[in-house]
Amino acid sequence: MLIASIIMLLIVLVVGSSVNGASRWIALGPLRIQPAEFTKLSLFCYLANYLVRKVDEVRNNLRGFLKPMGVILVLAVLLLAQPDLGTVVVLFVTTLAMLFLAGAKLWQFIAIIGMGISAVILLILAEPYRIRRVTSFWNPWEDPFGSGYQLTQSLMAFGRGEIWGQGLGNSVQKLEYLPEAHTDFIFAIIGEELGYIGVVLALLMVFFVAFRAMSIGRKALEIDHRFSGFLACSIGIWFSFQALVNVGAAAGMLPTKGLTLPLISYGGSSLLIMSTAIMFLLRIDYETRLEKAQAFTRGSR
Repeated sequence: MLIASIIMLLIVLVVGSSVNGASRWIALGPLRIQPAEFTKLSLFCYLANYLVRKVDEVRNNLRGFLKPMGVILVLAVLLLAQPDLGTVVVLFVTTLAMLFLAGAKLWQFIAIIGMGISAVILLILAEPYRIRRVTSFWNPWEDPFGSGYQLTQSLMAFGRGEIWGQGLGNSVQKLEYLPEAHTDFIFAIIGEELGYIGVVLALLMVFFVAFRAMSIGRKALEIDHRFSGFLACSIGIWFSFQALVNVGAAAGMLPTKGLTLPLISYGGSSLLIMSTAIMFLLRIDYETRLEKAQAFTRGSR
Protein backbone atom coordinates (compact mmCIF):
# COMPACT_ATOMS: atom_id res chain seq x y z
CA MET A 1 0.00 0.00 0.00
CA LEU A 2 2.78 2.41 0.90
CA ILE A 3 4.63 1.82 -2.38
CA ALA A 4 1.39 2.39 -4.30
CA SER A 5 0.87 5.65 -2.40
CA ILE A 6 4.40 6.83 -3.24
CA ILE A 7 3.78 6.06 -6.93
CA MET A 8 0.52 8.05 -6.79
CA LEU A 9 2.32 10.97 -5.15
CA LEU A 10 4.84 10.92 -8.00
CA ILE A 11 2.07 10.77 -10.60
CA VAL A 12 0.22 13.75 -9.11
CA LEU A 13 3.36 15.88 -9.51
CA VAL A 14 3.38 15.12 -13.24
CA VAL A 15 -0.27 15.00 -14.31
CA GLY A 16 -2.07 16.34 -11.23
CA SER A 17 -4.81 18.93 -11.55
CA SER A 18 -4.16 22.24 -9.77
CA VAL A 19 -6.61 24.06 -7.49
CA ASN A 20 -5.67 27.34 -5.75
CA GLY A 21 -2.03 26.85 -6.70
CA ALA A 22 -1.75 23.34 -5.23
CA SER A 23 -1.42 20.23 -7.40
CA ARG A 24 -2.94 17.55 -5.15
CA TRP A 25 -5.46 15.70 -7.30
CA ILE A 26 -5.39 13.11 -10.08
CA ALA A 27 -8.32 13.52 -12.48
CA LEU A 28 -9.93 10.28 -13.69
CA GLY A 29 -12.79 11.42 -15.87
CA PRO A 30 -15.43 12.96 -13.57
CA LEU A 31 -13.54 11.74 -10.49
CA ARG A 32 -10.65 13.39 -8.69
CA ILE A 33 -8.41 11.35 -6.39
CA GLN A 34 -6.26 12.92 -3.69
CA PRO A 35 -3.24 10.62 -3.14
CA ALA A 36 -2.30 12.36 0.13
CA GLU A 37 -5.39 10.89 1.80
CA PHE A 38 -4.48 7.36 0.70
CA THR A 39 -0.94 7.99 1.96
CA LYS A 40 -2.16 8.54 5.52
CA LEU A 41 -3.81 5.14 5.92
CA SER A 42 -1.04 3.41 3.94
CA LEU A 43 1.63 4.83 6.24
CA PHE A 44 -0.25 3.81 9.37
CA CYS A 45 -0.65 0.24 8.07
CA TYR A 46 3.08 0.15 7.30
CA LEU A 47 3.91 1.61 10.71
CA ALA A 48 1.76 -0.96 12.53
CA ASN A 49 3.47 -3.77 10.62
CA TYR A 50 6.90 -2.26 11.33
CA LEU A 51 6.24 -2.02 15.06
CA VAL A 52 5.10 -5.65 15.18
CA ARG A 53 8.39 -6.76 13.63
CA LYS A 54 10.80 -4.22 15.11
CA VAL A 55 9.35 -3.12 18.45
CA ASP A 56 12.44 -4.31 20.36
CA GLU A 57 14.72 -2.45 17.95
CA VAL A 58 12.62 0.71 18.36
CA ARG A 59 13.00 0.49 22.14
CA ASN A 60 16.69 -0.35 22.28
CA ASN A 61 18.33 0.97 19.11
CA LEU A 62 18.38 4.43 17.54
CA ARG A 63 18.29 2.83 14.10
CA GLY A 64 14.90 1.30 14.84
CA PHE A 65 13.58 4.75 15.70
CA LEU A 66 15.07 6.45 12.63
CA LYS A 67 13.80 4.01 9.98
CA PRO A 68 10.19 5.28 10.12
CA MET A 69 11.57 8.83 10.14
CA GLY A 70 13.30 8.02 6.84
CA VAL A 71 9.97 6.97 5.36
CA ILE A 72 8.38 10.17 6.64
CA LEU A 73 11.18 12.18 5.00
CA VAL A 74 10.51 10.59 1.59
CA LEU A 75 6.77 11.23 1.89
CA ALA A 76 7.38 14.78 3.14
CA VAL A 77 9.48 15.66 0.09
CA LEU A 78 6.74 14.42 -2.26
CA LEU A 79 3.94 16.10 -0.31
CA LEU A 80 5.72 19.44 0.04
CA ALA A 81 6.24 19.49 -3.73
CA GLN A 82 2.43 19.73 -4.16
CA PRO A 83 2.56 21.66 -1.65
CA ASP A 84 0.74 20.04 1.31
CA LEU A 85 2.31 20.93 4.65
CA GLY A 86 -0.80 19.96 6.63
CA THR A 87 -0.61 16.29 5.67
CA VAL A 88 3.11 16.22 6.48
CA VAL A 89 2.39 17.51 9.98
CA VAL A 90 -0.35 14.88 10.51
CA LEU A 91 1.93 12.04 9.38
CA PHE A 92 4.84 13.30 11.48
CA VAL A 93 2.84 13.76 14.69
CA THR A 94 0.99 10.43 14.37
CA THR A 95 4.23 8.55 13.68
CA LEU A 96 5.93 10.13 16.70
CA ALA A 97 2.96 9.27 18.91
CA MET A 98 3.01 5.64 17.74
CA LEU A 99 6.74 5.31 18.38
CA PHE A 100 6.15 6.74 21.85
CA LEU A 101 3.44 4.12 22.51
CA ALA A 102 5.84 1.45 21.29
CA GLY A 103 8.32 2.47 23.99
CA ALA A 104 10.98 4.55 22.22
CA LYS A 105 13.34 6.58 24.42
CA LEU A 106 12.36 10.09 25.50
CA TRP A 107 15.57 11.81 24.34
CA GLN A 108 14.90 10.60 20.79
CA PHE A 109 11.56 12.40 20.80
CA ILE A 110 13.08 15.60 22.14
CA ALA A 111 15.69 15.58 19.35
CA ILE A 112 13.21 14.74 16.57
CA ILE A 113 10.59 17.22 17.79
CA GLY A 114 13.22 19.96 17.91
CA MET A 115 14.28 19.14 14.37
CA GLY A 116 10.65 18.97 13.25
CA ILE A 117 9.79 22.37 14.71
CA SER A 118 12.88 23.88 13.08
CA ALA A 119 11.92 22.33 9.73
CA VAL A 120 8.36 23.68 9.95
CA ILE A 121 9.66 27.19 10.72
CA LEU A 122 12.01 27.04 7.73
CA LEU A 123 9.22 25.76 5.46
CA ILE A 124 6.96 28.61 6.58
CA LEU A 125 9.66 31.20 5.93
CA ALA A 126 10.39 29.67 2.50
CA GLU A 127 6.92 30.40 1.08
CA PRO A 128 5.30 33.88 1.14
CA TYR A 129 1.76 32.43 1.27
CA ARG A 130 2.64 30.50 4.44
CA ILE A 131 4.06 33.65 6.02
CA ARG A 132 0.80 35.45 5.18
CA ARG A 133 -1.18 32.64 6.82
CA VAL A 134 0.82 32.94 10.03
CA THR A 135 0.66 36.74 10.17
CA SER A 136 -3.07 36.74 9.43
CA PHE A 137 -3.52 34.13 12.17
CA TRP A 138 -1.97 36.50 14.74
CA ASN A 139 -4.17 39.44 13.74
CA PRO A 140 -6.71 38.68 10.99
CA TRP A 141 -8.53 42.00 11.54
CA GLU A 142 -5.47 43.92 10.39
CA ASP A 143 -6.28 42.89 6.80
CA PRO A 144 -9.89 41.60 6.88
CA PHE A 145 -10.32 41.80 3.10
CA GLY A 146 -6.91 40.35 2.22
CA SER A 147 -4.82 37.73 4.00
CA GLY A 148 -7.17 37.68 7.00
CA TYR A 149 -10.39 37.39 4.99
CA GLN A 150 -11.00 33.67 5.47
CA LEU A 151 -10.39 33.71 9.22
CA THR A 152 -12.44 36.85 9.86
CA GLN A 153 -15.38 35.34 7.95
CA SER A 154 -14.99 32.16 10.00
CA LEU A 155 -15.04 34.11 13.27
CA MET A 156 -18.10 36.02 12.08
CA ALA A 157 -19.84 32.69 11.47
CA PHE A 158 -19.19 31.63 15.07
CA GLY A 159 -20.39 35.03 16.27
CA ARG A 160 -23.66 34.78 14.33
CA GLY A 161 -24.34 31.33 15.78
CA GLU A 162 -24.14 32.39 19.43
CA ILE A 163 -25.59 29.71 21.77
CA TRP A 164 -28.34 28.02 19.75
CA GLY A 165 -27.40 28.92 16.18
CA GLN A 166 -29.34 30.30 13.22
CA GLY A 167 -30.95 26.96 12.46
CA LEU A 168 -29.89 24.06 10.27
CA GLY A 169 -29.40 25.25 6.68
CA ASN A 170 -29.72 28.94 7.58
CA SER A 171 -26.05 29.87 7.33
CA VAL A 172 -25.25 33.09 5.50
CA GLN A 173 -21.47 32.72 5.56
CA LYS A 174 -21.53 29.61 3.38
CA LEU A 175 -23.20 31.62 0.59
CA GLU A 176 -19.92 32.63 -1.07
CA TYR A 177 -18.68 34.66 1.93
CA LEU A 178 -16.53 32.03 3.66
CA PRO A 179 -14.12 30.25 1.25
CA GLU A 180 -13.93 26.45 1.62
CA ALA A 181 -16.97 26.48 3.87
CA HIS A 182 -17.82 22.87 3.00
CA THR A 183 -14.32 21.47 3.64
CA ASP A 184 -11.65 23.22 5.72
CA PHE A 185 -14.09 25.55 7.51
CA ILE A 186 -17.14 23.32 7.92
CA PHE A 187 -16.76 23.68 11.69
CA ALA A 188 -17.47 27.42 11.45
CA ILE A 189 -20.69 26.65 9.57
CA ILE A 190 -21.68 24.18 12.29
CA GLY A 191 -21.13 26.97 14.80
CA GLU A 192 -23.24 29.40 12.78
CA GLU A 193 -26.16 27.03 12.14
CA LEU A 194 -26.19 25.02 15.38
CA GLY A 195 -24.51 27.42 17.79
CA TYR A 196 -22.12 26.55 20.57
CA ILE A 197 -24.36 23.65 21.55
CA GLY A 198 -23.85 22.12 18.10
CA VAL A 199 -20.11 22.84 18.27
CA VAL A 200 -19.79 20.93 21.54
CA LEU A 201 -21.87 18.01 20.24
CA ALA A 202 -19.82 17.80 17.03
CA LEU A 203 -16.58 17.79 19.02
CA LEU A 204 -17.91 15.12 21.37
CA MET A 205 -18.86 12.88 18.43
CA VAL A 206 -15.49 13.20 16.69
CA PHE A 207 -13.47 12.66 19.84
CA PHE A 208 -15.71 9.77 20.91
CA VAL A 209 -14.70 8.00 17.70
CA ALA A 210 -11.04 8.74 18.44
CA PHE A 211 -11.42 7.54 22.05
CA ARG A 212 -13.11 4.32 20.92
CA ALA A 213 -10.32 3.74 18.40
CA MET A 214 -7.72 4.01 21.16
CA SER A 215 -9.80 1.75 23.40
CA ILE A 216 -10.12 -0.86 20.64
CA GLY A 217 -6.38 -0.68 20.08
CA ARG A 218 -5.63 -1.15 23.78
CA LYS A 219 -7.89 -4.22 23.99
CA ALA A 220 -6.28 -5.72 20.88
CA LEU A 221 -2.81 -5.23 22.36
CA GLU A 222 -3.95 -6.91 25.59
CA ILE A 223 -4.59 -10.17 23.70
CA ASP A 224 -1.35 -9.79 21.69
CA HIS A 225 -3.04 -8.73 18.42
CA ARG A 226 -0.25 -6.24 17.96
CA PHE A 227 -0.79 -5.24 14.33
CA SER A 228 -4.49 -4.60 14.94
CA GLY A 229 -3.74 -2.78 18.18
CA PHE A 230 -1.11 -0.47 16.71
CA LEU A 231 -3.28 0.24 13.65
CA ALA A 232 -6.33 1.12 15.76
CA CYS A 233 -4.25 3.42 17.97
CA SER A 234 -2.76 5.18 14.94
CA ILE A 235 -6.27 5.78 13.56
CA GLY A 236 -7.37 7.24 16.88
CA ILE A 237 -4.37 9.57 17.06
CA TRP A 238 -4.84 10.59 13.41
CA PHE A 239 -8.54 11.42 13.87
CA SER A 240 -8.04 13.37 17.09
CA PHE A 241 -5.02 15.38 15.90
CA GLN A 242 -6.55 16.24 12.52
CA ALA A 243 -9.77 17.31 14.24
CA LEU A 244 -7.79 19.52 16.63
CA VAL A 245 -5.98 21.21 13.75
CA ASN A 246 -9.18 21.76 11.75
CA VAL A 247 -11.09 23.15 14.73
CA GLY A 248 -8.13 25.27 15.82
CA ALA A 249 -7.81 26.79 12.34
CA ALA A 250 -11.53 27.57 12.11
CA ALA A 251 -11.54 29.17 15.57
CA GLY A 252 -8.38 31.22 14.95
CA MET A 253 -6.24 29.29 17.43
CA LEU A 254 -3.98 27.76 14.75
CA PRO A 255 -2.87 28.81 11.25
CA THR A 256 -4.94 27.28 8.46
CA LYS A 257 -3.56 23.96 7.22
CA GLY A 258 -6.07 22.73 4.64
CA LEU A 259 -7.13 19.67 6.65
CA THR A 260 -10.67 18.31 6.71
CA LEU A 261 -12.75 17.64 9.83
CA PRO A 262 -12.88 13.82 10.08
CA LEU A 263 -16.16 12.26 8.89
CA ILE A 264 -17.86 15.67 8.62
CA SER A 265 -16.13 17.75 5.92
CA TYR A 266 -17.05 17.28 2.27
CA GLY A 267 -14.41 15.46 0.24
CA GLY A 268 -14.49 12.23 -1.73
CA SER A 269 -10.99 10.88 -1.05
CA SER A 270 -10.95 12.04 2.57
CA LEU A 271 -14.35 10.59 3.38
CA LEU A 272 -13.57 7.33 1.56
CA ILE A 273 -10.30 6.78 3.43
CA MET A 274 -11.74 7.73 6.81
CA SER A 275 -14.70 5.41 6.22
CA THR A 276 -12.22 2.65 5.37
CA ALA A 277 -10.42 3.39 8.65
CA ILE A 278 -13.72 3.04 10.52
CA MET A 279 -14.27 -0.28 8.73
CA PHE A 280 -10.86 -1.45 9.97
CA LEU A 281 -11.80 -0.43 13.52
CA LEU A 282 -15.06 -2.38 13.35
CA ARG A 283 -13.24 -5.47 12.12
CA ILE A 284 -10.54 -5.19 14.81
CA ASP A 285 -13.20 -4.77 17.49
CA TYR A 286 -15.09 -7.81 16.19
CA GLU A 287 -11.98 -10.00 16.15
CA THR A 288 -10.98 -8.85 19.64
CA ARG A 289 -14.41 -9.61 21.07
CA LEU A 290 -14.48 -12.97 19.30
CA GLU A 291 -11.05 -13.91 20.67
CA LYS A 292 -12.07 -12.99 24.21
CA ALA A 293 -15.34 -14.90 23.91
CA GLN A 294 -13.54 -18.00 22.65
CA ALA A 295 -10.96 -17.73 25.45
CA PHE A 296 -13.77 -17.46 28.01
CA THR A 297 -15.51 -20.50 26.53
CA ARG A 298 -12.31 -22.55 26.63
CA GLY A 299 -11.63 -21.48 30.21
CA SER A 300 -15.12 -22.40 31.43
CA ARG A 301 -14.92 -25.98 30.16
